Amino acid sequence: MSDFPKFVEFHEEGPREGFQIEKTIYPIEQRVELIDLLSETGLKYIQVGSFVSPTYVPQMADTGELFNRINRKSGVNYTALWLNEKGFLKTLSANNVHIDSRLLFYTSDLFSQQNNNCSAIEMRERQRDWIVLYKEHGYKIETAYVMTAFGCNLEGEIPVERVLEDFRWVVRVCEETETPLPNLMIADTMGWGNPEAVKRMIGAVYEIAPGARVGMHIHDTRGLGIANLYAAMSMGVDLFESSIAGLGGCPFAGHGDARAAGNISTEDAVFLCHELGIETGIELDKLIVAAQKVEEIIGAPLMGRVMHSGGLDKYRRG
Repeated sequence: MSDFPKFVEFHEEGPREGFQIEKTIYPIEQRVELIDLLSETGLKYIQVGSFVSPTYVPQMADTGELFNRINRKSGVNYTALWLNEKGFLKTLSANNVHIDSRLLFYTSDLFSQQNNNCSAIEMRERQRDWIVLYKEHGYKIETAYVMTAFGCNLEGEIPVERVLEDFRWVVRVCEETETPLPNLMIADTMGWGNPEAVKRMIGAVYEIAPGARVGMHIHDTRGLGIANLYAAMSMGVDLFESSIAGLGGCPFAGHGDARAAGNISTEDAVFLCHELGIETGIELDKLIVAAQKVEEIIGAPLMGRVMHSGGLDKYRRG
């Protein structure tokens, strides 16, 4: 039986995950323009950039300045990514960043080494310190991510039990530290998931944490992004991370072609929800304008479909 939600929340990651994988460092003025367009769409969460090493990700070196320049809209949370304590402290010192405190887990040792310079188990144990750090600064944990939840380009197949091991750790440690259980985010970081695998995984996570809010970070790397979104929604999932125009991906994920690494397209995902009668609070036409702006900035065709075809409302109006 399916249990589609009545409302789905989308967190936009394009300005961060989108531009981090591009070899070109695009002018800050263009990225400000994009974020300002996204601010007018009805999105409530926009990830502006990341506070990570500029040596490894020079595309994000000006994230602090980017936060200074955007035109903030009331009701929109402008967030950032960090991968370690140093990055978190830099985020705290930036101008008006919404701190969406998260825990990060890797199922793949090779990817963990590439992305965080430590083993997956070492990264897991670091999360105990992160919990303490967040509490010291007055923040509750919003989300716990398990990355490469379906497979890894560097390490191959990932057993379901390996993914569940991390989610069980989250549940147990939250109980031990009297920390409210955060959103549990299943991240298909490298686009290995398929609809049946998605449903099995979500069902297994619900068994571990029956009352938790489960979300998904979906990559459309091999064309199954929308199918995986549909499968997740049929299981009641109402929280997704996506990227305008399907832009983005992790630069350390081992993709041979950066253009194959994109996140699920926000405007395509919103279009599907609206066609199913599911509310999002987002204006599709304004998303399309933002997606077209991204394509103009990048100067190459991007993966989104609805940005090129438009929605159906103009035809339905006759």
